Amino acid sequence: MEQPYYKKIFESSPLGIFLSFHTTPGGYHPAHWHEEMELLYPLNGEADITIENKTYQLPKKNVMAIECCKVHSTFAHDDSSMYLRIHISKEHLQNYIPEIANCQIQCIPELISQEQFPEYYKICSLLAELTRLYMYDALAFRLEAEGLILQVLARLLRFFSSKDIPSPFSSDPLSVERIRSVIRYVEEHFQENISLQDAASFLGVSREHFCRIFKKNTGTSFLHYLDEVRLSKIYSDLQATSLPVAEIMEKNGFTNQKRFHQSFKKMYGCTPSSIRKPPG
Repeated sequence: MEQPYYKKIFESSPLGIFLSFHTTPGGYHPAHWHEEMELLYPLNGEADITIENKTYQLPKKNVMAIECCKVHSTFAHDDSSMYLRIHISKEHLQNYIPEIANCQIQCIPELISQEQFPEYYKICSLLAELTRLYMYDALAFRLEAEGLILQVLARLLRFFSSKDIPSPFSSDPLSVERIRSVIRYVEEHFQENISLQDAASFLGVSREHFCRIFKKNTGTSFLHYLDEVRLSKIYSDLQATSLPVAEIMEKNGFTNQKRFHQSFKKMYGCTPSSIRKPPG
């Protein structure tokens, strides 16, 4: 198994632009969200990106934009796949482009129109040039990175945004906000014994209603999502520490060893012990 890789290589605080190259341990990043818009550009391999309850394919050297605060998960077909990831803070950019607060950007390969394709291709070319500069011309990269990203953003705003764009995602803001709060709750308490009733009580709704809104807005069940979060943390710990597997399992919230091994094998296609490289 490949070791995870992450390197933050560019940060522009005044503009709120953050750029990194990374792989995902095990290839899977469970449902999460962030306040910035995210651009994902795989350098090799393909990925499935689930945004709220819809899944899209992201081929290599294509770009996908994920709007601010959208619940999403990523699954790389190969855990060695490298991504260029750019986070763009609309809050920061409002100081320069006030209108950006009301713009919804929809840039998903499967949804690109014939008219948009030339501009989409240009955006991909700009990101390819950004990657080339980073790999082969470090000095030029520091000078040109911000300009290239702003060119990408300008094209997204001009050709892929609208105040009235029909959203392919959930149309119930209240439900989505509730799901975000549950995700925060799980990220803070996944090591504890969390039941379906605990999550429903956290939102102050019945178990049945909670199950419906969670599945509707994420495409998966709550208990399956909870397992995914725990398993992804376990995968990272297996690579980063020498702790016994049983100790890592318990530390991350699993109490049933048989179910843990079955779930791990189903998610990653291998046993926990095989994740670790042999010494030497």
